[in-house]
Amino acid sequence: MEGEVSKHHNQDQHSKDEHSAKGANLQLIVFKLAGEEYAMLIDQIKEVVLTPKIAKVPLTPKYIKGVANIRGNILAIIDLVERFSLETNLSAETQPTPMFTLVVESSEYKMGILVKDVPNTLSVYESDIDVSPSIINDNSGVDANYINGIVKSGSRMIVLIDVHKVINKDEIHKLIKEKSA
Repeated sequence: MEGEVSKHHNQDQHSKDEHSAKGANLQLIVFKLAGEEYAMLIDQIKEVVLTPKIAKVPLTPKYIKGVANIRGNILAIIDLVERFSLETNLSAETQPTPMFTLVVESSEYKMGILVKDVPNTLSVYESDIDVSPSIINDNSGVDANYINGIVKSGSRMIVLIDVHKVINKDEIHKLIKEKSA
């Protein structure tokens, strides 16, 4: 009996050591943009909704598709395919309409991110993320360090982004203020 208790204690200790070596367990929302997989930490996403009617707003950057009313809140709607200047093989006319919107909230603003397919969740350890130096040279007024790393999950490579660093906050505030007025 004493040997069994010692054996279980050693297994528990090994499991704890293995967990601490891998780092914290993180929950991600994974979605596709132009055929590539991207992810955000799940705590950056408030909810996923069907994309509502979008009201276009003049004189905004091309990646800001307009604003939408989601549960009584006016949100700027962002197309990350446009924001990241990703190439698609389809023309604008034949490209499928984004069906879902990831609702993102921070203490400073609310916005929606357009995605074409239902996003999935993925659980990874910190050690599964290759934190590479900034490879982005971006002169658009946003934090150039919006790529947090590359998630390695089996044969998949998923770009982990910090959505709060992707968007110029001043543009979002201006857009919401204009549409609410």
